[in-house]
Amino acid sequence: DQVKGVLTLQGDALCQADVNLKMPRNNQLLHFAFREDKQWKLQQIQDARNHVNQAIYLLMNRDVNYHFKTGSEVLKLMDAVMLQLSRARNRLTTPATLTLPEIASSGLTKMFTPALPPDILVNFYINLNKLCLTIYQLHVLQPSTTKNFKPAGGSILHNPGAMFEFGNQRYEVSHVHKVECVVPWLNDALVFFTVSLQLCQQLKDKISVFSSYWNYRPY
Repeated sequence: DQVKGVLTLQGDALCQADVNLKMPRNNQLLHFAFREDKQWKLQQIQDARNHVNQAIYLLMNRDVNYHFKTGSEVLKLMDAVMLQLSRARNRLTTPATLTLPEIASSGLTKMFTPALPPDILVNFYINLNKLCLTIYQLHVLQPSTTKNFKPAGGSILHNPGAMFEFGNQRYEVSHVHKVECVVPWLNDALVFFTVSLQLCQQLKDKISVFSSYWNYRPY
């Protein structure tokens, strides 16, 4: 009920964002949207794509008439391909841990019109097959209340009460709003990663069976 909006994701780019936030303290309605000349690149999708491209390169970087000479050569290739596929999947399943100052200094804060109020932080990230939007509402800590100041470390999602310092000012998170939406093609990508890793493992298992047969054949 506090946050409503429309996001447009094309590939690795958030090319549109239109968000309404109802402030809990006074029910004031804030509206902010991406500037028309701005897009926000999601690093997780970029990294996943780069790992997939590297896996494809490993598989295709041979002459079409090349013949593998040993089973261990195939196993070594499969290990390298599976490493890239696993890293690609992990980038989608494991969002980056960020500190609140890192979120505050992100270029994302300059994407919106009207400009975000100084007591609002915004973060976008991918978690499995979902696009997540997190909005943090802050309040300024007065000098008299900072004796128990403990800056929060890195986290995927910070909870109310988390403190941080930014621009010579100390803040505390008062409210956290998180909304998420399933992206069907991200769900497909995760399924394909699982299937491709299973196929690689099956090939490794078959090679291992033949290798052991070869090693123990009678002379």
